[in-house]
Amino acid sequence: MASSLKNLSDHSHTSIPNSAGKRFGIVVSEWNIEITGSLRDAAIKTLLESGVHQNDILVKYVPGSFELTFGAQFLCEDNSFDSIICLGCVIQGETRHFDFICDAVANGITNVSLKYNKPVIFGVLTTNTLQQAQDRSGGKHGNKGIEAAFTAIKMVALK
Repeated sequence: MASSLKNLSDHSHTSIPNSAGKRFGIVVSEWNIEITGSLRDAAIKTLLESGVHQNDILVKYVPGSFELTFGAQFLCEDNSFDSIICLGCVIQGETRHFDFICDAVANGITNVSLKYNKPVIFGVLTTNTLQQAQDRSGGKHGNKGIEAAFTAIKMVALK
């Protein structure tokens, strides 16, 4: 595995724009909340460190990763956010449910982003095991919440 010895959240080699005055929505899946809560905390910390004011971050919760798309659309309709970050965790089970959910969420988030001409960030872990999810939500491979926040910041600056 390419990430086996790498902290995927290390962005020390890139410059991160100051995001003071920008507004970010974060949609968090309540399913696997021990994982998604860690992603949320890391994303908020990263946004604050980049100059975003606490009042310019709104966090909303949805039941599961499948509902992230609608949550993102709901926040995009508000039109006061510069970017929406979607945070979820889908862990492979014994059925094809994993495949359907991951595909629907990835396509849904892309479609919402294009529909509203706004960066809607895919911060969803799609892992084979709980251990892999833990490793990517504050463990040995970093925290996908940091990566999602960096991506949102950079995409807002790009626009």
